[in-house]
Amino acid sequence: MRTIIFGTYDTAMHPRIATIAEGLAARGFDVTECNIPLGLTTADRVEMLAKPWKAGGLAVRLASRWIGLAAKARGLGRPDAVVVGYLGHFDVHLARLLYRRGQVPLVLDHLISAANTAKDRRLDGGLKTKLLRLIDAAALSAADIVLVDTEEHREIVPEKYQSKVVVVPVGAPAPWHRAAVEQAAAAEQAAAAEPSADSSGPLKVVFYGLYTPLQGTPVIGEALGRIVGAPVEVTMIGRGQDEAATKQAAAANPSVRWLDWVPAAELPALVASHDVCLGIFGTGDKALRVVPNKVFQGAAAGCAVITSDTAPQRRVLGDAAVLVPPGDPAALADALLRLAGDRETLLKLRHAARQLAAERFTPEQVVGPLTDRLVPPHAPLPHDPA
Repeated sequence: MRTIIFGTYDTAMHPRIATIAEGLAARGFDVTECNIPLGLTTADRVEMLAKPWKAGGLAVRLASRWIGLAAKARGLGRPDAVVVGYLGHFDVHLARLLYRRGQVPLVLDHLISAANTAKDRRLDGGLKTKLLRLIDAAALSAADIVLVDTEEHREIVPEKYQSKVVVVPVGAPAPWHRAAVEQAAAAEQAAAAEPSADSSGPLKVVFYGLYTPLQGTPVIGEALGRIVGAPVEVTMIGRGQDEAATKQAAAANPSVRWLDWVPAAELPALVASHDVCLGIFGTGDKALRVVPNKVFQGAAAGCAVITSDTAPQRRVLGDAAVLVPPGDPAALADALLRLAGDRETLLKLRHAARQLAAERFTPEQVVGPLTDRLVPPHAPLPHDPA
């Protein structure tokens, strides 16, 4: 089934669409990209939408990318399906112009609702919220199939679009799974070279993200401030909205390393070199509905995962992670101290997370619901002569 992945998405910043493309290819789809990145972060886009006086800059930049996308699309011919990538609220309308309804199924990855994202980032209110809801509704209307990542996100899609919705978990692309294998091989080589080496060093913990309210990084900061002197080394990667508050809360702990960012190609190996990957700890509505990238990716990289105890994360992770109440720095601190003092449990959790990721978080696994909608079971592919 010939499928075009379409839009101004940027897989370096948002790997979700790369996971979908990889999964479709693994299931036998003929996947081609038609992509010109817009060059704006999620925060940039939401801010421009929430501040009308900045929308002109978005429109100019979008128009320039659309000219190139339209030219690329014409050169690719007619596909059997088109998937519009993450943050495609506007791109879906260009795709609808290029691919007529009823002829080519148009899939929108609606991982982010503009209105709900603005609310989570405290940029909503009044006319701005109404405008963002209209943008969401227009995008949903243009698509034939709408992808969300959790059942909780399915439930907040307006009733009139519910029949279009397919739940496709975020998952983790191949580099994260490879990183776990490579890290394990490196550890075996090191152990063979120095059989007597002490392997009971400090617990190595990593967090990476954009410090959004959803991620609850001030909770992480306060937890780190509570475990000063413990055998726990933490790497905090990223920059963003709650960064200053997080650093202030963790200021007393000298065992925290702060990195502005790490190139996307290097991030899987860096995360895999740690014992624990931290998820999210926010208490807002959106934080209670998601299973974030870093949970899937950290598990795939072979880390034990500590994240908030929410319905979607509990459903996906089960006993393969340590779940703590959202917004509770004391519980997070206690979880870190327990793992620092119990290497047997740590190893069991790392193994359980890795096994779960290998069985359920691969691109091929997570896109199953989408492929079933595009090609019902036992139906021939469109180009199958049978």
